[in-house]
Amino acid sequence: MHRVEHVMGFPVSLRVDDEDVPESAADAVFAWLREVDARFSPFKPDSEVSRHGRGELASHELSDDLVEVLDLCEHYRTATGGAFDVRLPGRGLDPCAVVKGWSVQRAAELLKAAGAQRFVLNAGGDVVVAGGPWRVGVRHPEHADKLCTVLELTDGAVATSARYERGDHIIDGRTGLPATGLQSLTVVAATLTEADSVATAAFALGVQGIEWAAALPGCEVFAVDAGGHVLRTEGCPVAGEPSATV
Repeated sequence: MHRVEHVMGFPVSLRVDDEDVPESAADAVFAWLREVDARFSPFKPDSEVSRHGRGELASHELSDDLVEVLDLCEHYRTATGGAFDVRLPGRGLDPCAVVKGWSVQRAAELLKAAGAQRFVLNAGGDVVVAGGPWRVGVRHPEHADKLCTVLELTDGAVATSARYERGDHIIDGRTGLPATGLQSLTVVAATLTEADSVATAAFALGVQGIEWAAALPGCEVFAVDAGGHVLRTEGCPVAGEPSATV
């Protein structure tokens, strides 16, 4: 099964290699992601996030899902000493850095519940895999047509925060200025909820974010600093030459 749709502002591709998984499983994945976009996008004035950000919904009126997301946001704000913050002055409430990984991980759980054992779910370059081995290419931060490494995973997730797609869009909440100490930072973790949140939080911390992320249990890191130097954890599952990537 192969499916590609544009959701939440980026392409989402799904590949399921199990022959007995029904097409309805893919339908459920994309229906869930469209629901998340409608409910949690800070760019939609009628979304739950936008209404809460404007003060129209009190904390006790929020859905359990949004409470979970905001709790994750607060966890990483505290863990980074305020470098990661979804409530920046002048920007309003924007939990997208957590919502993306959290929602795609939920989608992967829907696939598993439907019987999928070998699949790849790729959401704008952030990836959940199961039943590997799979090879996941990490884009070179300076050359869009090249990879800087290839990672090999059996089950787990990979997420990258970088400056190359959207410029200096990640803000260090401690200073209010763009985080520019790194060109890209990739995190491998058991879930995309963690990989994506940690990658963004670490990027906001700058160079010190590499050591911070590497110290988290179950996280491996591959980073390129502002000078083009590669730094990675010893356990980072680097596969070798870029080939057969997903």
